[in-house]
Amino acid sequence: MRARNKPWADDFLKENNHIVELTPFDHKDKWKTVFNDNNPIHLEIGTGKGQFITGMAKQHKDVNFIGIEIAKSIIVSAVQKVSDSEQGNIRLINEDAKDLREFFGENEVEKIYLNFSDPWPKSRHEKRRLSYNTFLEQYRDILTENGEIILKTDNKSLFEYSLVSFSKFGMELDEVLLNLHEENDPLNVMTEYEEKFSEKGQAIYRCKASFKKQKKD
Repeated sequence: MRARNKPWADDFLKENNHIVELTPFDHKDKWKTVFNDNNPIHLEIGTGKGQFITGMAKQHKDVNFIGIEIAKSIIVSAVQKVSDSEQGNIRLINEDAKDLREFFGENEVEKIYLNFSDPWPKSRHEKRRLSYNTFLEQYRDILTENGEIILKTDNKSLFEYSLVSFSKFGMELDEVLLNLHEENDPLNVMTEYEEKFSEKGQAIYRCKASFKKQKKD
């Protein structure tokens, strides 16, 4: 269901420019100066209402987190959640993530999280899937040598597609879990969707993939 339009969203984002980066293009290759430290940068594509990124920021205070969310009516909830959490290691971007190289330089990001991304099930929409090869090219460019993509989804078809896509691209699969919650990972931070789906007994899939061989070559 599409979120309702919030006419006050623009003003709200401007008022919270200590959380939302209004000119993210200007920070390419300079994100560590934005956070004013040398901590690694982790990126979540499709932040939604912000439960995951705020939970991760609390858990990993020595990491800086950046979340991208295109929907203005949704990112306002994430901004409020970040503000309430009082975590200084989070920044949000309200832009389309169609080309991450507009925001990030080479080797600037250590991890990328793809949480419950739109599966775009129709074959004609394959190029919109965040594990399609044109997106993988972007991830490879902005990730560090030991950088990693962590994908979580409840959609089996998207998970299987992503595993094949990663493999065809020459990536290493560092982890493949067919039911994440059976593993009882104490460090797993759930998204809003993850909580909802897991309560219904649905399996949550997770994989971790990297470009180690390509980076070394």
